Amino acid sequence: MTAIPPRARPRRIVVLVLSIVVVILVAGAVVVGFFAAASPDASVTTAVETPTPTAIPSMPSPTPTPVDTGFSENTEVYDTSSLQTVDVFSVNPALPRDDDPFGESTGLVAQPVAAGAAVFADPTAGPVAFLPQTQTFEGTIVPVIEEQDHWVKVLLVGRAGVPPEASSAQTVGWLRAADVALAPVDTHVEVSLSARTIDIVSDAGSERIATDFGSGTAETPTPTGRMFIMMTRTVPEFGYTRGHPLVYLSAQSPTLAGFADASVAITAFHYHDARSGTISNGCLRLAPEAIDRLAQLRPGTLVVVSA
Repeated sequence: MTAIPPRARPRRIVVLVLSIVVVILVAGAVVVGFFAAASPDASVTTAVETPTPTAIPSMPSPTPTPVDTGFSENTEVYDTSSLQTVDVFSVNPALPRDDDPFGESTGLVAQPVAAGAAVFADPTAGPVAFLPQTQTFEGTIVPVIEEQDHWVKVLLVGRAGVPPEASSAQTVGWLRAADVALAPVDTHVEVSLSARTIDIVSDAGSERIATDFGSGTAETPTPTGRMFIMMTRTVPEFGYTRGHPLVYLSAQSPTLAGFADASVAITAFHYHDARSGTISNGCLRLAPEAIDRLAQLRPGTLVVVSA
């Protein structure tokens, strides 16, 4: 066995120690380098690009939709002395007939101011008739079925034709808004010929005043559609009314040119002892309490009669 020389042992220890120191220094340099790459110096500022805002093009303001105010204003002064008066006896073929007999109403009535108002079949043309402010058999307070800024369309009394040669359907006309005074009416009457009922309808509700009545026969039917109360009168000479009032309507018989030696065939609510079924010449025959209730309604009140 060979013995170790006495100085050989210290050299090996020194070399080993130096090797360990070198390894530690190299490892430290690697670690420092890694963290230096991972954590940049705080004094270095990274530039952040600020996006340039995109300009939003301004949109033009929308053009307001024009509001249709109806026919243009007409301020022309007319000589109405030569125009035919609208009354219960008038027959004026220039007046249009109601083309929507079950259409809505406005809840307004119109009455001419001053002496009266010119009546137009077409607001773009001249007048064809004259509606007085007052007259003997009334019919001057009329329901408005269409309202515009400068015009109102109304139901009228009188006829555009006489049966059997022409239709006697409900007539209409246009009045200038400046020529009339308007008033609200929240009540109308609904008559059903098939159900045999009559109701007074208002904002407060519906009041049934009849569950049976007499009406026109097949040859002399009660006119249907919308019409209005022309006037209310008590006529003692008409014995069949037993002293109760007659409520006259704007509509006239669709089949009769006249009645009882008169040149008109007016439809009316009135009392009659025989008051059930299709038995009349077109009038609506009622019980006492029903006719007395209808007599309380004002002229111009809308009445709608349905089959």
